[in-house]
Amino acid sequence: MSKTTTPAPPSEGEPIIKICDLHKSFGETKVLNGISLDIRKGEVVVVLGPSGSGKSTLLRCLNRLEQPTSGKIIFEGQDICAAKTDVNDVRKRMGMVFQQFNLFPHLDAVHNVMLAQEKVLKRPRAEARRIALKELERVGLAERSDYYPDELSGGQQQRVAIARALSMEPHVMLFDEATSALDPELVRGVLDVMRELAQGGMTMVVVTHEMSFARDVADRVIFMEGGVVVEDGAPEQLFEHPKSERTRAFIGQVTG
Repeated sequence: MSKTTTPAPPSEGEPIIKICDLHKSFGETKVLNGISLDIRKGEVVVVLGPSGSGKSTLLRCLNRLEQPTSGKIIFEGQDICAAKTDVNDVRKRMGMVFQQFNLFPHLDAVHNVMLAQEKVLKRPRAEARRIALKELERVGLAERSDYYPDELSGGQQQRVAIARALSMEPHVMLFDEATSALDPELVRGVLDVMRELAQGGMTMVVVTHEMSFARDVADRVIFMEGGVVVEDGAPEQLFEHPKSERTRAFIGQVTG
């Protein structure tokens, strides 16, 4: 039986993700219209844009939850849009945190974090539990490892979801509006975890409306509208001196 091998990490200076002329349509509706981006190892890229601009679809294509209509996504040297791609292998290496927490209500926090390790990575139960407890401690929930989702706040549930993704030891983390379903007072705890991940060198692509996070944590900020990248630059450039009139109007609206 042939064994699936994980591609070697990109060499120094090569992007960990290279997006080439990516298109995605749903029927007659074009959602992504020729996206090309490079994301380097350890980089934190924040994607901004109005509703319907294609931000979430871009992340879902990166994680292969959506099949692009055309174009390429080269992840660690592998074209993950190719027909024979092992999608489960891609998702082991590229974790994703969604707006909704998607926790199993009948499992406590530690078992929610253990499940994918056991099912996908085939880790022994004792090892999966050790790693789950380590990741729950990392997101500040060590003392709530035996709590069920309905015993946790929304922010705590989202931190369990982050721990679950981290337990798979991904090389890249994708965050799709990870705080938008939370009450305002619960947002900070999740953003603090994301900040710590960024400071630890995790490669991150973050779709968010949290402008302070984009300003303070991002290495690059991308503004999308109509399925295209309108502007791509350092936070200070994009927030203080946007080149595009459309970017300027959006920033003024969300920070005004």
